[in-house]
Amino acid sequence: VQLQASGGGLVQAGGSLRLSCQASGNIFNWNVMGWYRQAPGKQRELVAAITKIGSTDYHHSVQGRFTISRDNVKNTIYLQMNSLKPEGTAAYLCHAGVRTTPVTNYENFWGRGTLVTVSS
Repeated sequence: VQLQASGGGLVQAGGSLRLSCQASGNIFNWNVMGWYRQAPGKQRELVAAITKIGSTDYHHSVQGRFTISRDNVKNTIYLQMNSLKPEGTAAYLCHAGVRTTPVTNYENFWGRGTLVTVSS
């Protein structure tokens, strides 16, 4: 299973970016996909997650500014990030809980980070 993330970049504070993450490979089903971020010297934290049926969860600091969505046909999630703040500068990593066969448990898969830099 591979997770291909895209959409990071440099943006000024108050600006917007849209991240995408597509899961491919031996996917029988997925139950949750999401974005985590890790800034230098800090722990990895959940930014936003979405289940296959559309339930969402957000870090309190991004509530009202970020929106996560999914395309189940494409096994792809999107993160629309508005009103970005300098403290949002981090590597954003895509995560997916994937079942590769009908009889295996869901496993955690991670994509490479995409860097988001928010200048003040």
